[in-house]
Amino acid sequence: MMKIFNLKFLAFSLLISTASYAQTKAITETGVEVLLFDNGSWQFVDKEDPALAEKVRVNKQKFEKSKEASFLVKSTKIPVGVYINPNEWKFRKSVDNEDAEYEFQHKTFDIYGLLIHESTQIPIETLKGIALDNARTAAPDIVIDDQEYRTVNDNYLLMMQLKGSVQGIKIIYRGFYYSNEHGTVQLIMYTGQNMLDKVKPEIEKFMSGFVTL
Repeated sequence: MMKIFNLKFLAFSLLISTASYAQTKAITETGVEVLLFDNGSWQFVDKEDPALAEKVRVNKQKFEKSKEASFLVKSTKIPVGVYINPNEWKFRKSVDNEDAEYEFQHKTFDIYGLLIHESTQIPIETLKGIALDNARTAAPDIVIDDQEYRTVNDNYLLMMQLKGSVQGIKIIYRGFYYSNEHGTVQLIMYTGQNMLDKVKPEIEKFMSGFVTL
């Protein structure tokens, strides 16, 4: 069985790190510009990702926090927070990643989460491309697996699910992307791809605790 620490470490490398794999622009013999990565992979600079161009569906369901989510984890940087069920989740100020404010971990399942903020307001459509590009810096095979706009506790945001691999380990993460005049927030949950069907209800309950204050 894979150790929890390994999954946690690899997921942080996949989601956040942009320094682990440097990239260099180069020109092919036919004059096409490409990006070269330290891990030996490459991609076209101007290649349009079909998932980015794809029209995102709108989920008309209204998502709300559960009654069991009674404890508010409040950001000190931006007026947002996450209501969690303290019997199922634990949290702490982030120590594993300087870009995140809080880290979350389920007490039973191998599910982890991050609350990340930026002070700059970024359009959601732009944020989607940035998130995908950053993830591919660490895991070039990553793809958008699911995406939709939804309303969570009266906040209109983007839900996006990405999947990819690091060192042969298949990881998936499912996140909320939200931005307003106070800045930009990413609430990211992640686990092994083989775990998703089992733990998706727990992830959805957790993410539905996202609120603006």
